Order: sequence, then C-alpha cells, then structure tokens
Amino acid sequence: MKMSIHMFFGPHPTCSKQKSVHCAYLQSSAMVEGYSQQPSKRQSAHYQPTAWNSDFIKSLKNHNNTDEIQKQRAEKLKEDVKAMIWDTYSNSLTILELIDDIQRLGLSYHFDKDIKRALDKIILPRNGNNVMEDQKIGIHAIALCFRLCRQHGYEVSQDVFKRFKDENGNFMESLSKDTNGLLSLYEASYFSFDGEKLMEEAKVFTTKHLKGKIANEDLMEQINHALEMPLQHRMLRLEARWYIEAYGKSNDVNYLLLEMAKLEFNMVQSMLQGELKDMSRWWEDISLGKRLSFMRDRSMECYFWNVGMIFEPKFSDCRKSLTKLAALVTTIDDVYDVYGSLDELELFTAAVHRWDIEAVEILPDYMKLCFLALYNTTNEMAYDILKRKGVNIIPYLKRAWADICKTFLREAKWCSNRETPTFKAYLDNALVSVSGVLISIHVYFLLTETITKEALECLEKKYHPLVECSSLIFRFSNDLATSKAELERGESANSILCYMHETGVSEQEARKHISSLIEEAWKKMNKERVATDSPFEKPFIETAFNPARIAQCTYQNGDGHGAPDNKAKNRVLSVIIEPITLACAKTSNMLASVS
Repeated sequence: MKMSIHMFFGPHPTCSKQKSVHCAYLQSSAMVEGYSQQPSKRQSAHYQPTAWNSDFIKSLKNHNNTDEIQKQRAEKLKEDVKAMIWDTYSNSLTILELIDDIQRLGLSYHFDKDIKRALDKIILPRNGNNVMEDQKIGIHAIALCFRLCRQHGYEVSQDVFKRFKDENGNFMESLSKDTNGLLSLYEASYFSFDGEKLMEEAKVFTTKHLKGKIANEDLMEQINHALEMPLQHRMLRLEARWYIEAYGKSNDVNYLLLEMAKLEFNMVQSMLQGELKDMSRWWEDISLGKRLSFMRDRSMECYFWNVGMIFEPKFSDCRKSLTKLAALVTTIDDVYDVYGSLDELELFTAAVHRWDIEAVEILPDYMKLCFLALYNTTNEMAYDILKRKGVNIIPYLKRAWADICKTFLREAKWCSNRETPTFKAYLDNALVSVSGVLISIHVYFLLTETITKEALECLEKKYHPLVECSSLIFRFSNDLATSKAELERGESANSILCYMHETGVSEQEARKHISSLIEEAWKKMNKERVATDSPFEKPFIETAFNPARIAQCTYQNGDGHGAPDNKAKNRVLSVIIEPITLACAKTSNMLASVS
C-alpha cells in the first residue's frame, strides 16, 4: 500500500501492482515456529537481496564510542561556540551567519536556547526598531534573518523585501550582482506562506539569476546545491554531512566550529551504528525474512529512514520505536500488496479491527505471524508509554491500525478490479494509507511530555495540516518517481494516473499539477510553524516536516528505494557508515594554536 515510510516496490498477486513499502520486523522468533510452507500458487515479488547483510553491520567499529578525549574536546568546543554566540551579539549579520552555520553543520540542538535568545535580540523591537526595519541592512542579511525567524516560529512579513523593488514593482536588477544575496533570498523564498506573491516573485527572480551565473563563480558549488534542492526540503543529516565538507573549503571558515561539527557528527554516527546493530540483531533473531519469502529485507534502509525522521541522540528510544513501527507497516503492506488474496485480506482487516488475540485463529498461518507481530509490538510500545507517562494509548494505536488496514484493503480492491478512483477518492484514501496519521500518532506519544485532548483530535479526526501536508508531499513525491513505470504497465491507482483519467490532461500536465500541490503543501506547513495556537509542542512540529524532506530527497531523481542505486547506497554510507576525517594539515595547525 502507499505508506509514508515506504521505500520499495513489489507486485500484488492479482495485478502486479508495485507500491512503496518499508522493511519488516517480528516481535519474537518463537512466533515463527511451526510455520508451514507457503502455497505454491502464491506469487513472489522477487525482491533483490539486501545490500547490507548482518555480517557487515556487525563489523562496524563504533569508531568514537570509547574515545573520551574526543568527547571532552567536543564539550570544550561547545562552550567556546556558546561564547561566540554571545560575543557576536553586537553585529547582526555576524550572529545571523553564525546561527546559520551552526544549524547547517548539524549542531543547533546543542544551542537551542542560545539561538532563541540571539534571535529575540535581533528581531524583537529595541528602541522602536529592529534589524528587519534597518534600511542600511542589505538583501543578504534581510533574507537570512527572514528565513531564520520563520524557521524558529517568528511571524515576519514578506513586506521587508519591498524596498528591494524598483519603480515598476520588479526586484532590482542590481541584486543579481550579489551572489550571497541571491542565495539567501532564494532559500528564504521556500519559507513562504500561501498567497505571498512577493515571495513567489523572489523565487522566480533568484532562480533565473542563479542559473545564469558563470561556471567559475566562487560559490558555484553552493549555487548548484541550492538549485538541486532548497535547504527547506533537505534531509537534515545529509545536509549536515554535505555542509561540513563544503564549509571546510570556504575562505572564512571558523576552525573551532568546523572541528566541533566533525567531532559531533562522528560521535552521533557512532551512536547510530550502535542502534543499527541493535536493530540488526533483533531482525536476525526473529528470522521473519527467512520465514516469509515474499518479504523484502531492508533493515538498513528502514533504520536510515528514521534517522531522517529524528537524529538527535536524546531521542534514541523514539528512533528505535519508529523503526519497529516502520517494520510493522512494511510487513502488513507486503501482505496486502504482494501475497494475500482478497478474502484473506478481508479476514486480516477484521482481525485488526477487533484487536483480540483470539482473532488469530481465523487467519492463515502467514497472517498469524503478522498479526501477532503487530499485536505484541504495539502493546509493548503502549506499555512503555504507560510506565513513563501514565497514559494508556492502546485505544489510539489500535484505532489507527484499523484505519490504515481499511485503506490498504481499498487499494487492493482497486488494484484487483483495475479500477481508477476519482482524484479526490484517491487522495482521501492515500492520506491514511500513506501512514502519515499512524506515524504522527506514534511520534506524538513518543515525543510529547504533556498529552492533550485537542492534539489527539487533530491527529485522529481533523488531520492537522502538519500531518496532512507532510503525508501528501510524501505520496506525491513517490508518485512522481514511479508513475511512468506504472503507466506503462497499465496501473490504475496513482495520483498522476487518477488526475489524467479524471481531467483528460497529458501526463506532463498532470505532473505539473502534482508538483504545484507539493508546493502548496509546503506553504501550509510553513504557516503552521509560526502559528501561535498550535496544539503541538516544538519537537513534534519539527519532526512533522521530516517525512516530507526524506521523500523529496529519496524520489528527487527517480525511485531511490524501489530501485536502489549507488546514490541511495552513498546516502547511507555518508550518514551512518563513513566517519568524517577529523583534521588536515591546515586545521591541525589552527587547532594547535587555540588549544
């Protein structure tokens, strides 16, 4: 089925339909004992074997795990960077650029309070004025301030850019000579709200002039990186790896900041490797991949996805729980997409709705395994939340699972009957089947300290814009990457195919329309970030953006997970496997002088 944490594709036995899915896990190896052979008439998706076997994962060294000297050095550098933030308060542009560097280097979670205080000082009125109203400040500083403020929840107006327009209402052509200014305005334009015409004009203006820059431009690497994908759409950990390397090449590099970024990246990576080993051992112990041959083995990709969801060290338990959730979604998705007959899928959907262990008796053997995995793992998660927060979340989780299974079944019927639903019917179903609601409910309980009825209603019934838009961006991004192959196979249920069927437009026009819906969804999410009446706490709000970011990254140049290529492998290597070289000759000399 089409799910927000899906990564790989495979055919349904009734229609060879391929859809995006994720890897699978089972609660206990004891559950698979006595499992009978699969009927010979069952079809197989013939998935390629994993590129990351358990022996490779076991061989990871956790390179920084025991290096106390480096940990102590990182703590010292953290204090130095805090001092830098305070020392630069008197220069608005300097502090803005420092905050931007800290964020893009992947360090901001260490300095949240410091960054908040610095932005308060910059943006809040002082003596009747603030930086955004200072007529002496140039386009680079204004655009950078605008982006950082909106990113941190400050309500700032697009009108701050009016003074950079000429008498004809167009952006001044003189701005095209300021490459830093163009880059800053370009990135700021992707933090726009719905209806902000000026920001749309800024996006068109900056894109045009950045594309026109000559090949020997000093900032060519940064220009190409920005035009490939704006900062707002990038997976945070991948961006941190890229920016650390790019920052080290710049002429005005701060070597203390660079050293801290490298140390922190490697220490976080070491921690991630330890978690990955835990997940790999769990996957190997339960032997689900060996017992159910129609499934795919994608434990590494499953874990990588959730590093993209939330990477900070303090959220280790959350990351592991989401990895298990991803596994459950994939397991059940493979049942609906690859292996189960419609009669069996009806039984499974009813069993999940009942949420009764006795329901397992009516299921075929392979479904018994899947149901018990779902039942036991979900109840275990709920028990952990009950112990820590005193809230029984089982009613919410089982209802969310019942809802998603219903949408899976609906898609299986569309596929089996070769039915093309209306565009609206497809989207209404995909909003749930993409698993955005299911994932959001789990994230909410895992991250939120104070659970409220209002927030739960927004997750379960109203489908808050953060959940809805992030899910739709994922769905649309996936469809844009896979619809051509589905169209060639005669597929019937895909946002592009449904829109073409309903309106009679060409595939090119349908793609253009879907792309415009993605842009609209981003604008709605941007607006929610600065909302003063949000029912959600900041960690949930920030995490809600990440499924959309991962989707944009994964499906930008094709189906990066359904047909994994070297780019997909390199993403995993750069974030989880390969550490950053800590020093070179130039930085070693600098470090010696400041130690």
